[in-house]
Amino acid sequence: MPTDPPGAPRADTLLAAAGRRPEWTHGLVNPPVARGSTVVYASVAEMEEAARAPDSRLYYGRRGTQTAWALAEALTALEPGAEGTMLFPSGVAAIATAILATCRPGAHLLVPDSAYEPTAAFVFGFGRDHGLTAEAYDPLLDGAGIARLFRPETALLLLESPGSLSFEVQDVPALAAAARAAGIPTLLDNSWAASWFFKGIPAGCDMVMQSLTKYVAGHSDLLMGAVSATPALLPRLRRAAHALGQCVSADDAALALRGYRTLGVRLRHQQESALAIARALAGHPLVARVLHPALPSCPGHATFLRDFSGSSGLFGFELTLDGPDLAARFCDPMHHFRLGFSWGGYESLIIPARAARRLPQPPRGARFRVSIGLEDPADLLADLEAALARVAP
Repeated sequence: MPTDPPGAPRADTLLAAAGRRPEWTHGLVNPPVARGSTVVYASVAEMEEAARAPDSRLYYGRRGTQTAWALAEALTALEPGAEGTMLFPSGVAAIATAILATCRPGAHLLVPDSAYEPTAAFVFGFGRDHGLTAEAYDPLLDGAGIARLFRPETALLLLESPGSLSFEVQDVPALAAAARAAGIPTLLDNSWAASWFFKGIPAGCDMVMQSLTKYVAGHSDLLMGAVSATPALLPRLRRAAHALGQCVSADDAALALRGYRTLGVRLRHQQESALAIARALAGHPLVARVLHPALPSCPGHATFLRDFSGSSGLFGFELTLDGPDLAARFCDPMHHFRLGFSWGGYESLIIPARAARRLPQPPRGARFRVSIGLEDPADLLADLEAALARVAP
């Protein structure tokens, strides 16, 4: 008879095995795409039994089917200590619902000044209109520094490490510890690390969000978000998600599961390519600074070395020069990089960073953000070097 392997599965084995319960796969390698809205019952008694525990079995399509459950369980496995994971139709829906689950009208919440632009738009726009008071803070504050900003009405501390445009690496363990000591929940946007290179729940966070649109999906063909939460926060998150009707399709869940299985392989390739390109750019005379957390030029680099096991393919760089048409001359003729928002897919992308939002650290010259895909890094570097030659004075 087969015996259980000793110890917990290693990271790559976990990606291959998580979320594949026999009762969901029925002998297949992958959970089938279980589409459905209505669940039919054999009797009133069976319907009433299902209503008493609607999250423990098939109940109604909005509560999920085996395909979504498999994805949620697989994502929970990436964050040791999480009780469970809720799925959302986008990353913005995920972070918005997590905020609404913890903040009531009159609440104060703290948001890093480097936060993802839709996050900032939600808390300073929709949130303000509905009675929330959001305050931006320096993402490089330490635990004592953040504690000085807490108020009696502070209901949530948002974290994003690194920032998705300016790439500061926050001291998440210290900030989470300060918040926990004050009884304040924490929500980490962990999309850059994909809960692969950094684990938010073991670092002390109460909720960890990631945009599955990015690295988990990996193919730029679906929108989805997820929030994994501790036992104390999961019931509040689940209640808010159900009240707002948040759910995902079985087809998208199946695509996300497919991407999940190759997450480690893709991230390792993208890490190596991005590092090679970042180091080459750092030596170019027209590049003033490269904002890659694995390089010393990035704010919070020492924290990155302490807390992260690796780096993904998203980083930024600043030029020594600027001009009204420089971004167009730099980006428009590129062959391998495409102009487009989002990141984490197999294709490489570039955007002028200032086209997206205000930056907490004003750049010295034109700033760009690149997402390194799965192309040969030599081709990508040649594309960037040609762009630098085009804008050279």
